[in-house]
Amino acid sequence: MSIPQISEFTIRRYANAKSFQRGEAYYEAGAVNAVTQRGDLLQADVMGSQSRPYHVNLSFDSSGLTSVNCTCDYDSEGWCKHVVATMLVCARNSENIEQRPTLEQLLDPLDHIQTQRLLQELVTEYPPLIEAIDRHVSLMTNPVAQEKTTKSIRRSTIDPAPFRRQVRQILRDAVRCFEEGYEEDPIAEELLSVVQTAVDFSERGEGENAIAILEAITSTCVENWDDVAEYGVENDEIVGELNNAWCEAILSAELIPEEKVDIQVNLEAWQDEWNADFGMIMEALRQGWDYPPLVQVLEGNITERGAWEEDVPDYADDLALIRLKILERQERHQEYLYLAEAEGQTQQYLTMLGRLGRVEEAIDAAQTQMNSMEEAFALAKTLSVQEALQQALDIAQNGLNLPGNCQYELGIWTSDLALELGNSEAALLAIKAAFQLKPSFVDYQKMEELAGENWESVKIDLLRIIRTSGGWGTESAKVDIFLHEGLIDDAIAIASELSSYYSELIHRVMNAAIPQNPGWVIANACRRAEKIMDAGKAEYYYYAVEWLKKARTAYLESGKKADWLSYREKLIQAHARKRKLMEMFKQRGME
Repeated sequence: MSIPQISEFTIRRYANAKSFQRGEAYYEAGAVNAVTQRGDLLQADVMGSQSRPYHVNLSFDSSGLTSVNCTCDYDSEGWCKHVVATMLVCARNSENIEQRPTLEQLLDPLDHIQTQRLLQELVTEYPPLIEAIDRHVSLMTNPVAQEKTTKSIRRSTIDPAPFRRQVRQILRDAVRCFEEGYEEDPIAEELLSVVQTAVDFSERGEGENAIAILEAITSTCVENWDDVAEYGVENDEIVGELNNAWCEAILSAELIPEEKVDIQVNLEAWQDEWNADFGMIMEALRQGWDYPPLVQVLEGNITERGAWEEDVPDYADDLALIRLKILERQERHQEYLYLAEAEGQTQQYLTMLGRLGRVEEAIDAAQTQMNSMEEAFALAKTLSVQEALQQALDIAQNGLNLPGNCQYELGIWTSDLALELGNSEAALLAIKAAFQLKPSFVDYQKMEELAGENWESVKIDLLRIIRTSGGWGTESAKVDIFLHEGLIDDAIAIASELSSYYSELIHRVMNAAIPQNPGWVIANACRRAEKIMDAGKAEYYYYAVEWLKKARTAYLESGKKADWLSYREKLIQAHARKRKLMEMFKQRGME
């Protein structure tokens, strides 16, 4: 099967601006290794910040991509930089994708004995694989044996024992890590992975099995948490995830009253023993889908109280989002819209209208209900997927005037869309909005291209922005822009305030400043070098010598060789006993 055609604009639609920029840098640096295709699965290893590469999986069918995932910890909106880099290989260099046989094609020639031997050899090579095989065999054979430390949830067809063992092992491994001096919490990510297994069952409509898994996870955590608590491990994160997973499982299952009582008894005992708050789970268990105010909302009878009879709890939004997830999965779209509207879930309401193709209705609702950049951004991206590109641009432009925390990402996305539609003026205004929040030399150059003959007037405004911008992390962009425009004094003003941590950036300013202001270079470089030498820390002498090289160049190019020789002699006399430093002087020609 050939891979689907993917344009770069499509990649930008599914990734925020920062991820696209970093992903493109990864692509250009050759970080994507060994892209292989096995049937309808595309895999790639992408080198990142860790020693081991991240693994990207792309699944597709005849209609296009069906799933995209990466092993990195990225949890923001859209595709991560590793996925972007892989997708750019597909878009720009698809001929480099290696064709490999599918799993079915690999296993077909093997008989029963050979298949068993293969699994045994894999487990020998990767011992943790035995636990995964254990769980999957349990799922496939559906044994009913269960460990019972609390009342078991009936009607499940899954053996919870492997999940109990896995949780115990995670906690034991954590204790060992703490005893060996590891400071990072090794628990959360592993436990959340087990919780996700239960969520996967809920998403397949198997709420009873999800509940059995969650019972195993929760009870085992409660029974063994004291082992890790003494190392200062908090349970807040895992409790929060369990609340969400339990609610989704309960609302995905068809529970009889006796089963609800069993769950409630267990939850009350667990939260008391674990000092946890399972209030949202209790409420989901109490309400189910028959809660009268909820029933009224799902029938379209919406009041100011929404789906609540009494005071609205703090977790109301979380519970509403879980219900919406289930309604969407069950394709109960009109009920989804009623609940989203009643509970003030504007982003979900607008984007569902868009996904249903009710574009004009979504746009009309946005005029009165859209209150944030995030809502506008989500709706604009939904409309772009529906190929309503002009409407998406209109919504995105309106979003740039709303409050929110995604101004840079929205601005870059809007600019790219405007360019796709041939609207250079809108593209310039959008990228300028992004630039106001986070100046970037790349974006500055893009605006220079977009502005054309109006560049001089646009440039004045942009320079005013960067001179007054105080955001952390903008130092490099400011220096790049000032040096690009020949504004050496402005670049010097930035470099003078920087610590030597930014030595590479300061060196660049010094190189540019030597012809115009050698006195500043000499004073600044000597001050930084003397601070290191006076401290007597030999491991930093290399940096001191590098600063002195800048000072020497400034002395010599400004015709002050005698002054340099005099200054150098004073340094040698003052630090003659620092043998490592003196040796560096000789090696670097500083004597």
